[in-house]
Amino acid sequence: MADQDLLIRNADAQSRALPANLEAEAAFLGAVLIDNRVIEELRTPLRPDHFFEPLHARIYERIVTLIDRQAVVTPVTLKPYFDSDPALKELGGITYLARLTADGQGLLAARELAEQIYDLALLRELASVGRNLVEGALDTSQEVAPMQQIERAEAALYAVAEGATSNGDAESFGLATHKALGMIEQAINSGGHVSGTTTGLVSLNEKTGGLHNSDLIILAGRPGMGKTSLATNIAFNAADRLLRDRQDGIAEEKSVGAAVAFFSLEMSADQLATRILAEQAGISSELLRMGKISRDDFHQLSRASQRLAELPLYIDDTPALSIAALRARARRLKRRHEIGLIVVDYLQLLQGTQRAQDNRVNEISEISRGLKTLAKELEVPVIALSQLSRAVEQREDKRPQLSDLRESGSIEQDADMVWFVYREDYYVAAREPKRPVESDDAKTHDAHAAWAAEMERVYGLAELIVAKQRHGATGKVRLRFEPKVTRFSDLADDALSAHAYD
Repeated sequence: MADQDLLIRNADAQSRALPANLEAEAAFLGAVLIDNRVIEELRTPLRPDHFFEPLHARIYERIVTLIDRQAVVTPVTLKPYFDSDPALKELGGITYLARLTADGQGLLAARELAEQIYDLALLRELASVGRNLVEGALDTSQEVAPMQQIERAEAALYAVAEGATSNGDAESFGLATHKALGMIEQAINSGGHVSGTTTGLVSLNEKTGGLHNSDLIILAGRPGMGKTSLATNIAFNAADRLLRDRQDGIAEEKSVGAAVAFFSLEMSADQLATRILAEQAGISSELLRMGKISRDDFHQLSRASQRLAELPLYIDDTPALSIAALRARARRLKRRHEIGLIVVDYLQLLQGTQRAQDNRVNEISEISRGLKTLAKELEVPVIALSQLSRAVEQREDKRPQLSDLRESGSIEQDADMVWFVYREDYYVAAREPKRPVESDDAKTHDAHAAWAAEMERVYGLAELIVAKQRHGATGKVRLRFEPKVTRFSDLADDALSAHAYD
């Protein structure tokens, strides 16, 4: 068409070099104006910014808006919105809209035209990424940081793979509201507790509403408190819920489960798998590692391993990962397996950039910011385990506080939620007095009896202290901990009534 020839002549030399098909764009718009139902049947998520010609993008945007209002869109109903459009006037005015529908050939292959427009938009975005990568690599006027350039390039390529654009346009309030209503509907359908990904612990879900997309959750505790066990439990519960929902025919977007990426910088993948197997089979992980199990236990273990074979839980046990490498690996897992939850065990074992490594506080700050950025970029919750300083041990009350987060205040600042694991029985067990013998006096016997009574009161009880929560109130969640199988679970109702619940 002559109109498309004029559009091409108006494009500059650089733009002409970019892959585009203006005739396909015009034919597709004509098909939509003839039959508005074409948009409803598209397999490709076509957006206005996928059109090369700005005028076509504006026409398509107006078409989508009017269809969303349940209006019939024709050249006549579009006319008021483009009477003063300068680009349209150059093409002959409002008659251009009518000429789009003159040739109905687009109706014969509307889907194929849409897919071509989409594919060419991705190629243009890819060309932009490549151009920026080359320019950055050749520019040595500033500090040369190849790893940072690689990380930025991978992030840009991930955006292209997701069909996103790099223009950073703001999201409309209407779209944000639609997402919020979807989360509320999910919470209602789940029984009023979970608006995100489930932790598998009812009491924790009630306190937090589950794990929310784009949130960074810091799970901290002193050694021996069971923070890795809790993270493993939550990872398993989320993955297992998704697997069960898939088997029940529930759509993944309606499931409160999630595929999980577990970055284990401290333990190997087989050690982590052993923990999960022990938990699900109800066998002591210590006896399992030593091989001290019966044949019945082994059969039980085999049945558990078969059930877990299809679990959407992916373990990366690469040691000494940098924050840039972790983000790159997470993007690949998201692209390949549609990851919905990321767990990092633990934050202090990650490495920052070479420049940040000169100062440990700056390095930890960079890592925590990187994890928060990752959560927002992939739109998934990220649980990062963290160490606590030894200041906890110097206090009479061993319950952790936000000030105990080790090495950097930025961890608290970047986190959307901060959880502390605290088990009183760990400290009570360490205070065991001398075991009495028959020859000891009554005072020694009484001291040990008093200790035994206290130990019985607190044994197997754990507190999850929600010290920070952007979405709700802080407080404590009481849990049951089974040390032999390293499993956290909800307290029974009678146990709840016997203990304070904040």
